[in-house]
Amino acid sequence: MELQITTENFEEAVLKSETPVLVDFFAQWCGPCKMMAPVLEEIAKKYEGKLKVGKCDTDDNMLLAQKYRVSSIPNMQLFKNGQVVANYVGFMTADALSAKLDQDL
Repeated sequence: MELQITTENFEEAVLKSETPVLVDFFAQWCGPCKMMAPVLEEIAKKYEGKLKVGKCDTDDNMLLAQKYRVSSIPNMQLFKNGQVVANYVGFMTADALSAKLDQDL
């Protein structure tokens, strides 16, 4: 799963992707972010072929975090056709995230 999203590859990996991309804005020091990691792995497997899941470290990519108004983490943003179509903030279970994704995909 581990698509590492950075300022350098963001346009290609996210904005130009033909597949919707769920970007997990996180930080290494964030406890709830660490709790989201296995949830996002489960989501990546469940939606394989329909959705890409990537991680963006906000400490290493502050300009991206600012551009997409990430003020609380974990912050997962769903991009379709280069646009943010949904924003999920805080820890959630795989079932809760799946329910939201099913509505937004």
